[in-house]
Amino acid sequence: MEARTLLAIGVFGGLGAAVWFLAVACLTPEADWRRPVRMPAHLVSPRVAAALAVGLGTAVLTRWPVAALAAGALVWFWPHLMGTGAAPRDAISRLEALAGWTESLKDVIAGAIGLDEAIPATAPLAPAPIRGEVERLAERLRAREPLPAALRAFADDLDDPSADLVVAALMLNARLRGPGLRATLDALATSARDELDMRRRVEAGRKALRTGVRIIVGVTVGFVGLLAALNSAYLDPYDTFTGQLVLVGVTAVFGAAFAWLRALADADGPPRLLAVEPARTAP
Repeated sequence: MEARTLLAIGVFGGLGAAVWFLAVACLTPEADWRRPVRMPAHLVSPRVAAALAVGLGTAVLTRWPVAALAAGALVWFWPHLMGTGAAPRDAISRLEALAGWTESLKDVIAGAIGLDEAIPATAPLAPAPIRGEVERLAERLRAREPLPAALRAFADDLDDPSADLVVAALMLNARLRGPGLRATLDALATSARDELDMRRRVEAGRKALRTGVRIIVGVTVGFVGLLAALNSAYLDPYDTFTGQLVLVGVTAVFGAAFAWLRALADADGPPRLLAVEPARTAP
């Protein structure tokens, strides 16, 4: 290995270590320098280590600080760009479980018992994705917590717009004690099943978009890597200060494009009906 390469590795390694310890010092509240400094967990995660390693390696190989920062940022955001859509799948599973639990609650209520007794009776057999939330609701009722308050906490535990519709119907019945709860739960279960089918179709379309994002990002990164390895002379203009400024613009364009593509694959759901409103400050 050439002496210049070893010198560059030492310089960039020392610079990276200095930045690392500076970040630790800034992010450690009320540090007592008489005690050993413990790095926060998010600073010693494998993703941080991988981003630093790739950034330093890119800096050594290319001598381009912009490329080093871009490579480190790409590694840091890689899980977000290459997301597998686990959260939407979990939401679909919870919605399916909610529909099943609503149907079972309807069947239990058909035995002419009240909600206070029907909800704990469904807890042991609740579908797995929402069993913990249903069991917590049953525990609140056993602790003599008022039914409307327990149901509101149940809605916050589920944190789903479709669940809010079911919980709102239960809360109205708990306050008014009117008839027709079984028919209402039947309609809500049917509505949840219809929304479940719609979410599955939407998620299938988003899955295709996420696959497209992976292909575009992979092809772009692979093309740049092959170009640097097979025809490095083509990239010599980036060795100058002006070239680095141009690379900043190119990197910003690609970064914005990747973020836009990823945003197309994810969409915000509808707002919750029973969301907690932020406290209003007095004028």
